[in-house]
Amino acid sequence: MTRNAWIALAALGSLGLLLTALGFQHLGGLAPCQMCLWQRWPHATAALIGLFALALGRWSHGRVMPWLGMLAVLISAGIGAYHTGVERGWWAGPSSCSGGGGGDLLRLDGPLNMVKCDAVVWQMLGLSMASWNMLASLALAVMWGMAARR
Repeated sequence: MTRNAWIALAALGSLGLLLTALGFQHLGGLAPCQMCLWQRWPHATAALIGLFALALGRWSHGRVMPWLGMLAVLISAGIGAYHTGVERGWWAGPSSCSGGGGGDLLRLDGPLNMVKCDAVVWQMLGLSMASWNMLASLALAVMWGMAARR
């Protein structure tokens, strides 16, 4: 495959993960926690990097754009790994969204459907959305790496 094909595939993968998360939220009614939202930003960034790399073509600074795309999805994978550990109780999460945290759930001026970061609201094959995001992000990192090596 060509560099542009790998970039397109990786960028579409990030866009697909982002749209899937939004679908779970808006169509499935599953409100995201704070760390779920953190995992979305790198995918939006990777999709934009892919768009710019394809639009700029040969002027996209060679291999810089694919490496930046890889970095973005690796950040999401890292947040997903951290989030998975919080969900499984391996380590404490941010106090603002974990079960033992200091967040005031009785406040009337905050979100009423706040989801705790240590709560698994959906899982498949024993893996939460954070775990699946981590695995998918690692696969996308390989695709970005293939683009960088072309």
